[in-house]
Parts: sequence; C-alpha cells; structure tokens
Amino acid sequence: MSERAHKHRRRPGRRRMAAALTAALGLTGAALATNVMLQPAGAAAAAVPAWPSATGTQAVSKTIAVSGTYDGSLKRFYGSGDLGGDGQEEGQDPLFKLADGATLKNVILGSPAADGVHCAGTCTIQNVWWEDVGEDAASFKGTSTGSVYTVYGGGARKASDKVFQFNGAGKLVITKFQVSDFGKLVRSCGNCSKQYKRDIIVNDVDITAPGKSLVGINTNYGDTAALRSVRIHGDSSKKIKPCVRYTGNNTGAEPKETGSGPDGTYCRYTASDLSYD
Repeated sequence: MSERAHKHRRRPGRRRMAAALTAALGLTGAALATNVMLQPAGAAAAAVPAWPSATGTQAVSKTIAVSGTYDGSLKRFYGSGDLGGDGQEEGQDPLFKLADGATLKNVILGSPAADGVHCAGTCTIQNVWWEDVGEDAASFKGTSTGSVYTVYGGGARKASDKVFQFNGAGKLVITKFQVSDFGKLVRSCGNCSKQYKRDIIVNDVDITAPGKSLVGINTNYGDTAALRSVRIHGDSSKKIKPCVRYTGNNTGAEPKETGSGPDGTYCRYTASDLSYD
C-alpha cells in the first residue's frame, strides 16, 4: 500500500468515538495508562512496521526477574544452559519473569527462547519481539480479577502453537502488535486446574498468514474477546478464524470447540473490524 493510500483526514469527533469504544470495552485504570487508542472501524491500514535490528546479544542461563522497568535497549536475548531447549513441552522456565506491576521494554527474544516471558500479575510488555517463539511467547498468570496485561507494539514469528497463553484472571490488551506464521495469537487456558473469567482486547494489529486463529475463549467461564482494526495479510480465502469459542474445564481434559465467529456476547466484533489484503 502506498504512502498516500494510508494517510487520511481526521474525522471530526474521532476522540468522542474512541472514548465511546473505550468505555464499551471497559478500558479503564491501568489499561488507559498504556495509551491504548481504539481505531474506528474502517480506518485506513498502515504499512506493517519493519522488525528492528538487534543492538547486541546476551545469553540467558537463568530466568531474569523483573520488578519495576527493564529496558533491554533492543538487545537480543536467547536461552542457554537449562534455558537452551527448543521443545514445545509444558512447564519450561521463562527468560524473563515479571512481578506484579513490572514493565519489560525494547527486547528481542532470539532462539531458543524457552518459555518466553511470564507475568505474575499486572504487567506491560512494550516493543518486545520474538524471532522464533518457543513454547509460548508470553504467559499471563495473575490471580486478581483486576489484573491488566498490556502488550503494546512488538511482534512474534514462528509460533507453532500459541503466541500468548492466558492462564490467569483479568484483562489482556494487545495493541499495535504484529504476528506471522503462527497457530493461535491468544488462547484463554482451556484446561487449567484453576479457571477464571478472562477478557481479551485485540486492537490495531497486523496478522500475516499462515495462522489458525486469533483468539480462543471459554464461554462457560464468561470469557470475552473484542477485535478492532485487525489487518489480515495473505489470507484471501479467510482460513484464519478470528474468534473460536470453547467449553473449558479444570480437569486437564481437551476442551471442546463449540463454534466460531462473532456472536455479540463472547466474540465481539463485526466484519468491518477486519480487513484483508
């Protein structure tokens, strides 16, 4: 798409529209503090941002614990030693573990990336890039219903299964992210021993095929997923499912898929919230 094509005149009242959408989706408190701005449906698509180049490399043999803010200055971090495996088995340790309230920013995760990033509670993951997702890119594990997990900017490639694993309680907001060659962008845990109601917002993102689904949620626990300004590239046949509904459980059994597509209750989007090229 040309430079001229994606520039458009700001419509009068756009701030009012954004405020209304923000209120409708429940974006308050910590989520608002991350400057999430919902784009109006039909907004012109910008070019997919280029991936950054690493400023250096650092091997990680022991999980880096983060409280406060950790700025990686766009250095590439990769697993070594006990964190050097490249399998998909569950239970691996992460390269970074974020405490409640922590921020991880300006980081490139190389290969192997072990289990990526874990958030123990409310967290912000800003401008973080996964070159080759290991087990999961990030897992969200807070137990408070008030937890807000914010992913702003960045991107992920080569996720054979999930990019973001949502095991805990609260709300996950993904904005200005890009993903390509993936299984699922977000999955609300379908068979965790402790289950919660989870809310997911995916806004102003670029999705590049191949991929299987954007969001998977458990309707029996009251999960919701709202999609806005999602740009899907290379999927003219529309094989990527935007929102898949499941009946989850806490027994470890395989969850049952019950449907997909917008329903106004659990999967909250319309055709105009998605664009294809």
